[in-house]
Amino acid sequence: MKTSSRDRVVRMTLMALLAAMAYLCVLFFRIPVVSFLSYEPKDVILALTGILLGPIEGVIVAAVVSLVEMVTVSGTGPWGLLMNVLASVAFLLPAAMLYRMRRTLGSALFGLLQGVLISTAMMMLWNYLITPIYMGIPREAVAEMLLPMFLPFNLLKDGLNAALSMLLFVPLLPALQKARVLPNTSADASATEHSTGRMALAAGLMAMVAAACVYVTWFSGWVFAA
Repeated sequence: MKTSSRDRVVRMTLMALLAAMAYLCVLFFRIPVVSFLSYEPKDVILALTGILLGPIEGVIVAAVVSLVEMVTVSGTGPWGLLMNVLASVAFLLPAAMLYRMRRTLGSALFGLLQGVLISTAMMMLWNYLITPIYMGIPREAVAEMLLPMFLPFNLLKDGLNAALSMLLFVPLLPALQKARVLPNTSADASATEHSTGRMALAAGLMAMVAAACVYVTWFSGWVFAA
């Protein structure tokens, strides 16, 4: 389908708005968790960008937000930029790609669950390889933190982000379509049909994921502290 000039302008405006919202999450909703690790819901906005607008748009917004974060509030430099982009893209891309192929709530949900697992696994590797470089600490020290600190933190962060992304996506998609910000295709219509019941199911599943992540966080800390 050929994209009109108006549609391109609307999409670019929406990308800019979502990028600003993601950056505001970094500025005002950052919550210290453990040591130098903190949580902010930035990836919720980035995942919604990828699902609603497409995987390429999601990656672009993730890169722009991480770049602005680097030059304003982050003290980790280019290595921190790289880590932020890798983490965000690994989380948002599965859901964005699956939803692009099949526009159903199930695809979005399954993609977000994949994003939790893929992002967590990737950050274990990248934390081992990159964190010693920009933190200036021995790799052995980082290796000792992988299981008791990085694994539960990333599971908790990505699990909460996936739950919030799904809860926001279900009402947001029809609202944007009704406002003619996004096109209302037949595939999208099937995704939002019976949205109340599906939202309840999705919310329940994602709440279970979040609860499991909280449990893993507590259990891992208890086991490795013993």
